[in-house]
Amino acid sequence: MELGSFSLDGLALPAHLEEVRAEVRAFLAAERSSGGYRRDAAGWDRYDEAFSRKVGARGWIGMTWPKRYGGREASALERYVVSEELIAAGAPVRAHWLADRQFGPLLLNVGTEAQKRTYLPRIAAGECYVCVGMSEPDSGSDLASIRTRADKVEGGWRINGRKVWTSYAHRAHVMNLFARTAPRSEENRHAGVTQFIVDLKSPGIAIRPIYNLASEHDFNEVVFDDVFIPDGNVIGSVGGGWSQISAELAHERSGPERYLNAYGCLVHLLDRVGAAPGERDAEKIGRLVAHLWTLRQMSFAIAGMLERGRVPAVEAALVKDLGNHFDQAVPALAREIMSEDKRALAP
Repeated sequence: MELGSFSLDGLALPAHLEEVRAEVRAFLAAERSSGGYRRDAAGWDRYDEAFSRKVGARGWIGMTWPKRYGGREASALERYVVSEELIAAGAPVRAHWLADRQFGPLLLNVGTEAQKRTYLPRIAAGECYVCVGMSEPDSGSDLASIRTRADKVEGGWRINGRKVWTSYAHRAHVMNLFARTAPRSEENRHAGVTQFIVDLKSPGIAIRPIYNLASEHDFNEVVFDDVFIPDGNVIGSVGGGWSQISAELAHERSGPERYLNAYGCLVHLLDRVGAAPGERDAEKIGRLVAHLWTLRQMSFAIAGMLERGRVPAVEAALVKDLGNHFDQAVPALAREIMSEDKRALAP
């Protein structure tokens, strides 16, 4: 499908990828039967370092990366199939996910040789976990409005500022930090933003928990008080953070997690209504299943575009937006149907 420069061509999977799919399913079945993990409402968003190391030992982290950095030089489509199976099964892959999906490709694109050799093999082994330092108080994820400063000093930079809503900073080893290295220009609001690799054990870093309504601790506030970062930890070019993240987000926005977050809920909903739902429920569920299938095809198509070396930024943003709507529509329909069931059972 093409509309001007916008493109989402259909994609036929090679037959050998079904063998890969079967291998992943067999591994997951064995893990569940041995108590390696159990599926629950949190799904793939659970943090399990031991499970990530098992996935790394299988060669399923950093699959597309060069072998000299711990990868397998597999295709983007093979990685996609593995990712889809892990997420659909609710496997606890959150520990390594961001490093595999975004940070590794970022280093491959713009990192130094020393950075690649230091971090990529550990990530591929499931032994190095990464968080992102972007959102700030009063600015959310608007990269142009960040205030965390990186001031140049001899041999490196001094970081001062705060990040909020940083997922799993308390369990990660390093942060992909966005900081301002030059004042914001009205002509180019995104100028002067630089990415840094930050060892979260560095002196001057305080990580404070942010609890959700269920008293769970996933998010954090991270405070930087005159933290020293060596020059060798600059990612890419000084001031080039905005252009670098544009390519990074194509990976973040288009993967199978964009349509499988609510997959477990949809499966439970289908089990609940049974093989013969009422006409009204069947129509609504059918619409959701059609949305799921469409998102899957779009997401696969973007994987094919990445395989061909393209940067489908607009297409990936569309998948993320539609996936967010799908994530909300599934539990909304589940609540509606369960409420109707309760009313039908009321005396």
